[in-house]
Amino acid sequence: MAATLFAPAAKAWEPTRTIEFIVPAGTGGGADQMARVIQGIVAKHGLMKQTMVVINKAGGAGGEGFLDIKGAKGNPHKLVITLSNLFTTPMATGIPFSWKDMTPVSMMALDEFVLWVNAESPYKTAKDYTDAIKAAEPGKFKMGGTGSKQEDQIITVAIDRVTGKKMTYVPYKGGGEVAVQLVGKHIDSTVNNPIEAVAQWRAGALRPLCVFDSKPLPVTDKIAGDKAWADIPTCKSAGLDIEYLMLRGIFMPAGVPKEATAYYVDLMKKVRDTPEWKQLMHDGAFNQTTMSGDEYAKWVENEEKRHRDLMKEAGFLASN
Repeated sequence: MAATLFAPAAKAWEPTRTIEFIVPAGTGGGADQMARVIQGIVAKHGLMKQTMVVINKAGGAGGEGFLDIKGAKGNPHKLVITLSNLFTTPMATGIPFSWKDMTPVSMMALDEFVLWVNAESPYKTAKDYTDAIKAAEPGKFKMGGTGSKQEDQIITVAIDRVTGKKMTYVPYKGGGEVAVQLVGKHIDSTVNNPIEAVAQWRAGALRPLCVFDSKPLPVTDKIAGDKAWADIPTCKSAGLDIEYLMLRGIFMPAGVPKEATAYYVDLMKKVRDTPEWKQLMHDGAFNQTTMSGDEYAKWVENEEKRHRDLMKEAGFLASN
């Protein structure tokens, strides 16, 4: 009896080896940047005893990364940061994967999409640009984006519908490369996330025309010259009645211990409490909605249904 009374309390779960943080996208894009900021915050503030390494697995529109997580069932030393290719890649390619092959941990934020053109282009507003598309031959204007049959191309198809003219969609490996191609005038526009093009906007190389949200972005301090994120009008106000936001979320493999999931939920909460995270949210003009647990899983389930409808409408389902 005495031995029972004085037994040590059960030690809370924590990692015992290096954490692999999978990015199912290329380097320089929004997911990659966020993963590396999280990695840096965890290291700088000593939030975890073990190290965290970021690994890009962009092959097959991110399918390589998702299948890696699926194959790591029960492994609590792997994390993945997801974007909407969590839904679009399986639907477009038919790979045997769904979000149910993972364990939801935390929604870190929702990311915005902005219509960008080269700063030297003649287009000052979204209406200027869409009017030019309408007046041109089909396919004349080139929209660059990350991957094929993914978020960027879904938005491009939506713009095609509004203008009645098809653009030529040019796929690249990641948002960083997309921004570089627009600076080099190899394409006419992009719908990059704010964080993917903010450096080029600051440098005066790119111009934002509108944001694909129901309201302007909340960040009011000046980013580029006298312009703030809040100064970018909504696309809807310019006649492009299109809204689209993207998940930035953390998952683990399926079948991991509940204690491990709870550990990472707490870890990500600590990350979000740091000044570095708040700076990232500010610089990238993120929608700072966060969730975990059943609420997060339900949100993901509903988003899967919404993306199935969007992919079907665009003709991007693998069965088509």
